[in-house]
Parts: sequence; structure tokens; C-alpha cells
Amino acid sequence: MDQKLIEEFKNQLEIKQLELEKELETIAHRSKEGSDHWEAGFPNDETNTDIEDETTEVEEYENILPVGYVLEEDLKNVKLALEKIKNNTYGKCENCNKDLSEDRLRAFPEARYCNDCSANK
Repeated sequence: MDQKLIEEFKNQLEIKQLELEKELETIAHRSKEGSDHWEAGFPNDETNTDIEDETTEVEEYENILPVGYVLEEDLKNVKLALEKIKNNTYGKCENCNKDLSEDRLRAFPEARYCNDCSANK
């Protein structure tokens, strides 16, 4: 894969990383300084004594948990792809070690598996 194309994917991945972090910050916080793990924030209104409001808060929290999980996993994959670019291992299938197609990387620059291996999972 030529260096210009890798640089293009790197730029896309860096933008996607910033977008994912920004979106995660709206529903979660980093569990520790420098950690890649995020924890969804639970609405904590100690002045609220209305059981209906508390029930709504619990439902909202339950709704953001899976969203936070998906965003966190996406972010991990983006960071992994950026690390692979640094290590000159980007664009290889983690299963069979074949080159990932340019079309696959254009559609999904953080792809970890080729189309064949991805379909067999």
C-alpha cells in the first residue's frame, strides 16, 4: 500500500477518533487518567425524590450503556488501526495476514479482518 493512501487513512482515523471521544464525553467519562475505558454517567440528582423521575433516570442510564459500549469499542478499533500505522502493520488481516483491499479500508479504515475472514466469524 502506498504511503499517500496510508496517510489518507491515518487522517480519516484521527478525525474519527476525535469524533468518537467527543460523543463519548457526552454520555461517559474516562474511568482513570490515561485509561481507554469509559464509564457511563448515571444521572445523580440527590434533590429528586419523585419515584417517577428516578425511574426515568434509570431508564435513561440503561439506554446509554449499550451506546457507550459500542462507541468505546469503535474507539479502541480506531486507536488500534492508528497504532498499526505507526508500526507499519496497517492493512493486514489479523486472522490470515492477507492484505486488506483498498475498498474495504475506504469503507472501514479501522478494519481488522479481510472480507473472507470477517464473513466467517
